[in-house]
Amino acid sequence: MTTDVTEITVIGDDDTGLIARVTSLLFERGINIEDLDQAVRDGVFRMYLAVDTEEMVCTKETLRADLHDLGDDLGLDVQVRFPADRDHQRIAVLVTKESHCLEAMFEAWANDELGADIGVVIGNHDDLQPLAEHYDVPFHDIGDEGGQQNEDELLELLADYDVDLIVLARYMRILSPNVVFRYEDRIINIHPSLLPAFPGAEAYRQAVEEGVRVAGVTAHYVTTDLDQGPIISQRAFDVPDDADLEEMKKRGQPLEADALLEAVKLHLNGDVSVHRGRTSVRENGTEYQLGLPEELEEFTPDRPVDGIGSAVANNQ
Repeated sequence: MTTDVTEITVIGDDDTGLIARVTSLLFERGINIEDLDQAVRDGVFRMYLAVDTEEMVCTKETLRADLHDLGDDLGLDVQVRFPADRDHQRIAVLVTKESHCLEAMFEAWANDELGADIGVVIGNHDDLQPLAEHYDVPFHDIGDEGGQQNEDELLELLADYDVDLIVLARYMRILSPNVVFRYEDRIINIHPSLLPAFPGAEAYRQAVEEGVRVAGVTAHYVTTDLDQGPIISQRAFDVPDDADLEEMKKRGQPLEADALLEAVKLHLNGDVSVHRGRTSVRENGTEYQLGLPEELEEFTPDRPVDGIGSAVANNQ
């Protein structure tokens, strides 16, 4: 997917007048702001702007330099992206120890099914380094002995590899606002439950303990609210009466890989958009499964439907 919209992300400590300083600079250079969104979380200020640079009165290099100088003056980190300049988007995959989602990503990439490049794999453990090396993809371990991530190193790597999309392929760490704000609507996670049910850790275990009859998985955009980001795709499976945790994982993990891969393709192809915390699928939506397969519709009862009884009575 390419776009003519230039994206500007501003991150830093919250202060007065920040929005005015940035928007004034853009106005002076003949740049039209098409979308602006700002938020503050845990003292971190974030502003995202989608702008039209077609009639700007400076070069792209000058705009980037001017924004970076303004950022230095205000103590802000300013990122400028010109997505239309890139033929292929670049993905960073974040992992811990489970391999199934990373395997699915690599297989799709090797079969030219992604339309993007996997530029780097980043882990908070080094268990999956051999898998990355098998596909000749750089691997970086940013975790300490306990798996705690070094977010400064993570941000440096994401910048060094000029990443367009971050995929959390069963990455078992929470990203802080300092990371999420920089890549808003460009981080996709797979969660092993039908969100909003069973957010947080041990989702399969929660489902077993609650005795659910149907469980599933959810691919969603990451926000600063844990497991509450806009849902992209879901898959569901039946839970046998005697199912234990291992059975849940056995049934769920293939669907995790499937839903995550579909969500990534939706994003890369530009077939999904986010508005007011919800996703919508564009005209190519019929090419995706999104939820349950169409074959199950024939087993879904179509009656009774509320209102039919009164309609019959009115016809007598």
